[in-house]
Amino acid sequence: MHRLLRCLVLVALAAGLAACGPPRKSVFPPTLSVQQLEVRPNGTWHLTVRIQNNSYGEMDFKSLDGQLQVAELVPVRLHATFQRDIPAFAGDVLPLDLLPTPEMAKALAAVAAKGSAGSLPYRISGRASAKPEQEKQARDFEFNGNEWLSPVPGIPHTFR
Repeated sequence: MHRLLRCLVLVALAAGLAACGPPRKSVFPPTLSVQQLEVRPNGTWHLTVRIQNNSYGEMDFKSLDGQLQVAELVPVRLHATFQRDIPAFAGDVLPLDLLPTPEMAKALAAVAAKGSAGSLPYRISGRASAKPEQEKQARDFEFNGNEWLSPVPGIPHTFR
């Protein structure tokens, strides 16, 4: 009986010491979306991509590799290497330039012709590399998002 009591005390002590360490903060995949799309005079698209950190701790974002698909058309690649430290539950923006396919440009022009009544679905998906606050190495997080692009009233060639 005396031996069992010692074992229980040792287990309770070990559990108490383990609880003294820093609490682990939950880590969740980020959300990415197109905050703004501007059609440049040369036909390229200038995107402002919003990265939303959905984790309970800061994350150090390093890169993204994904694709942007407008309507049901062939997607184009999104790729960037950057440095963004985003606090818990906060967001930051990343500028990206891309060359759309001719079909994508036509679809966006058709929506622009409808004015503020027009909208175009898009899908952004891929992987973002980030290092969570309490981890030593970066890891990949998958992201997927479906949203809509609509012309911004009074600002030509701009969509949100």
